[in-house]
Amino acid sequence: MEVVQFRYSSDNLGYLLVDGDRAVAVDGGAVRDIARYVEEKGISLVSAFHTHNHADHTAGTGRLCAETGARLMSRDQLVRAGIVMVGNSVVKVLETPGHTDDSLCFLAGSNLVSGDTLFNFTVGNCFSGDLDAFYRSVALLMALPPETVVWAGHDYVAASLTFARILTPANPHIDEMKAKYDPARVCSTIAEELLVNPYMRFNEPDMVELLEQKGLARETELERFKSVMELY
Repeated sequence: MEVVQFRYSSDNLGYLLVDGDRAVAVDGGAVRDIARYVEEKGISLVSAFHTHNHADHTAGTGRLCAETGARLMSRDQLVRAGIVMVGNSVVKVLETPGHTDDSLCFLAGSNLVSGDTLFNFTVGNCFSGDLDAFYRSVALLMALPPETVVWAGHDYVAASLTFARILTPANPHIDEMKAKYDPARVCSTIAEELLVNPYMRFNEPDMVELLEQKGLARETELERFKSVMELY
């Protein structure tokens, strides 16, 4: 399966998941660019759906469906189905509450469209207020194969790496990720996230030491995750 990334607004990222001459759109706010792409490539846009209900991710999808004939799939439809077929490829629907109560991620082979649950080298704000659920969602993504490619809902890479540097100045992998950053293709792997992302490194000695220095709870994984969330 091919993942095609589209930038829109200032830092939003939307996607086409393509298999042969079939595709689905995820957070299809880049209406013009997506419609032009599928027309030029002779691709049929089968359906469109969202990672969560925030307006910067949902705006434009109705127009995209009207222009392309794609079917708009609701969250309930996605969750009930559990999968979405794109040509011969399977896209798995993952419930990942935390950023919002309705947050979803989509796993297509070795590609993860993570919305605002997981950004490249950080995580989203916990607008749901449910840090326990957010921890479980992050833990689910941490357990994915290390080669899984993370396609996030925004390009926050520069700010995320700067913050990671403040927290863990001795981490040599931060400079590696900074050197690899390509604004035309914003992505990372789960392996890279586990090396750099503070919100996935809550079990690492340097992060545990930092929590100790700040007098934050650190006895369990959940406590450590919640404590790291307090650092921002």
